[in-house]
Amino acid sequence: MGERKNLSVVVVEVVGGPSHDALGGDLEARHVVERCVRRIDLAVEAYHGTHVRKDDMLVCATFERSEQAVLATCEMLERTQTLPPLRGQRLAIRAGIHHGVVATGAMPQGDGVEVAMRLAAAAKGGQALATAAAVMQLPTATRHFARPDTVERPELEDLEWPLFSVARKPESVVSLPPATKLAQRLRIRHQAENLLLDDQRPILLLGRELGNDVVIMDPRASRQHCRIERRRNGFVLIDHSTNGCYVVDESGGERCVKGGEVPLIGPGRIGCGFSANEVERDLVFFETV
Repeated sequence: MGERKNLSVVVVEVVGGPSHDALGGDLEARHVVERCVRRIDLAVEAYHGTHVRKDDMLVCATFERSEQAVLATCEMLERTQTLPPLRGQRLAIRAGIHHGVVATGAMPQGDGVEVAMRLAAAAKGGQALATAAAVMQLPTATRHFARPDTVERPELEDLEWPLFSVARKPESVVSLPPATKLAQRLRIRHQAENLLLDDQRPILLLGRELGNDVVIMDPRASRQHCRIERRRNGFVLIDHSTNGCYVVDESGGERCVKGGEVPLIGPGRIGCGFSANEVERDLVFFETV
């Protein structure tokens, strides 16, 4: 697994044309699909995205900021709407946008990619879906490109994030659902460092590897130990370590989580691979503010 970063991910799929297997022997169809993918590529390049996966019918790209991801997706939708039909059938694209953890490498992985893939699969042709994790970070000038998605989608019911549909339609600026709790923040303190999880930084990575937001030097910590996410109902710690996370919350009781997740109700403290009741310089302290 490569370096992990918090990125905005866009997954785009071409739909309405021949199947992937049928493209090989159909030169006309391949030409039309290639033109469609090329327009997607141009939008990625225009907004300084990075291709992390690409095949005949699907493109996955990452962006440093959600605004770039949303604007690129809007441009993709517009660029592909003017393509000529293929034997009377018009091609379309469907897209998913999520801001989350991406592990770079030969085959990118992580929450950012997985959620964006699911959103793209659930969208209809000509539609782009985004999570509140991405929309929360949009500036006011771009927020009106996202509107709450009111369609029932059983395949996405387990997602923790509210969903939005994305299109370049300059209407009134939308507000996020009250459940998103924009005012709530989580303060993280590790040694002399203080960090905040809020609408601008909804995910924090902890581990022994230097690329993490919080670097734990204790040898009992894993290279990529855990992450903390800001969700609609609060903050959650997700463990993916060898030795687990030990969390002491405001009640004073300690809980060990290994390969699972636990809500963070502050103030409290976290031990990455060791008890949070130990006197350790690598303890992580948290508090909701």
